[in-house]
Amino acid sequence: QVQLVESGGRLVQAGGSLRLSCAASGRTFSNYVMGWFRQAPGKEREFVAAISRSGGSTDYTDSVKGRFTISRDNAKNMVYLQMNSLKPEDTAVYYCTADSIWSRLRVGSPGYWGQGTQVTVSS
Repeated sequence: QVQLVESGGRLVQAGGSLRLSCAASGRTFSNYVMGWFRQAPGKEREFVAAISRSGGSTDYTDSVKGRFTISRDNAKNMVYLQMNSLKPEDTAVYYCTADSIWSRLRVGSPGYWGQGTQVTVSS
C-alpha cells in the first residue's frame, strides 16, 4: 500500500519553471512504477509522465517532451516532476500516481493517487 502527497504547485508565469514533488509512504516504494497525471477543469484526465521502478526508463506525453522531466529517489521515497518552459495550457491539477504494473498506470488506471497540487501558468 502506498500513500502519495504532492507539493510544489503554484502560480507561475509562462516560460517559467516549477518542480513538483511527491512523497510516498510504504516500505515497497521501489516496487512501483510512478507517474504524473493532470486534469484541467472541464477536461479529461491526461497522462503526463511515468518512470520505471529503478528510474532507468521514462515516458512522456508528446505535449511535454523536451520540457518536463520525471525523476525518482527510491532512497527517499520521492518522485519529482521538473517543468520548464511552462505554457498556459499546462495549467491543471497535477496528480502523483503509482502502480505495480506499467501498462495499467500508462493507460490511466493506476492503483494509487495523491490528492493533487494546483499548477497555474499565467500568460
